[in-house]
Amino acid sequence: MGQVTVRVGGYSHPVSCEDGQEAHLVALAAEVDKRVSSIKAMGGQFGEGRLLLLASLLLADEVHDLKVAVAQARGGAMPAAGADDPKLAERLARIADRIEGIAQTLDRT
Repeated sequence: MGQVTVRVGGYSHPVSCEDGQEAHLVALAAEVDKRVSSIKAMGGQFGEGRLLLLASLLLADEVHDLKVAVAQARGGAMPAAGADDPKLAERLARIADRIEGIAQTLDRT
């Protein structure tokens, strides 16, 4: 298992990943750090947890916009928010598990 230390919002975080995914993980952390920096530039005082929450919401919004654009390009329609979608529910559960794992890792540092 690979491990890298990423820097987000001025804080260093050791994170484990699959072997060979280290560079990808560093690039993902750089994307999160860009969002954190943009939030800091708006002013206000936020703790690390709040900054990461806001950055993840910005990223989730970007993903949503991309999904809408892809669906429109394919000529399909996006399902309404909250529509029953078992695959979406499974993906959200996996994402929630991953977030909890990351949070536990951060709590240990």
